[in-house]
Amino acid sequence: MRSIGIAGLQLPLSAGDNSERIAAEVASVKARMPWIDMVMVGELAMFGAAPARAQPLPGPAEARMRQAARAAGVWLVPGTLYEKAGGLVYNTAPVIDPSGEVVARYRKIYPFLPYEQGVAAGDEFVVFDVPGTGRFGLSICYDMWFPETTRTLAWMGAEVILHPTMTNTIDRGAELAIARASAATNQLFFVDINVAGELGVGQSGIYGPGGEVIHQAGGGYEAIAVDLDLDQVTRVRERGWHGLGQTLKSFRDKTISFAPYRDGAAASPALTGLGPLTTPRSDPGR
Repeated sequence: MRSIGIAGLQLPLSAGDNSERIAAEVASVKARMPWIDMVMVGELAMFGAAPARAQPLPGPAEARMRQAARAAGVWLVPGTLYEKAGGLVYNTAPVIDPSGEVVARYRKIYPFLPYEQGVAAGDEFVVFDVPGTGRFGLSICYDMWFPETTRTLAWMGAEVILHPTMTNTIDRGAELAIARASAATNQLFFVDINVAGELGVGQSGIYGPGGEVIHQAGGGYEAIAVDLDLDQVTRVRERGWHGLGQTLKSFRDKTISFAPYRDGAAASPALTGLGPLTTPRSDPGR
């Protein structure tokens, strides 16, 4: 059985330096549940939504997380932080292995525009392998609103999507629906961990390859520990969930070319007629 114990930490955090709190929580969850292999935290957990606190990677915050992963002997995705690189700022998630080495960094492809101002878009999809277990893909918050992102990671072989989120708005319910649908349509595990407290509304969710709800969190602190069997992904992809839809095989075997990707957005009057991407203002006509 290709199993992995994952703890999603839904932490009530404030703006500021949360790195020591995160390190302490990583140590605590591993001490309480020694079977945990991987720990994950929500988006921008280390400093909050503060591009002014961007730092280069490698840098001091990442070094502290490397120390925490090594001390606990776990894989660690410590949420994200703003990364300063080449005069730009990215929203970046590091992946640290149990020896404390950074094995991957993923830059959010879809910053939450027009609100996440001054943050550049990444341009590379990232997957990484846990030896003897399986392949994991990285996605950050607003990325999942674009189904092409999760489908691309599945195409790259991802069996689990790790999805740190920072949502403090009323659309959290829609995000949960998207996360669950992403799991079902791509036949994989989707681990969506939000922050809580001043930074987010919590309500993290973990979903299985049939779209089943493995856990749905409330709004406060939770250490969400689950044992995922990646052989279940193989079985669902081969046979369908409970012997039903074999979604990825049907996608593989399609004979049509989808016009939005073949012709591009510029060929669509419906899209080009939408106007610029700007912050909504008060409607004087109401």
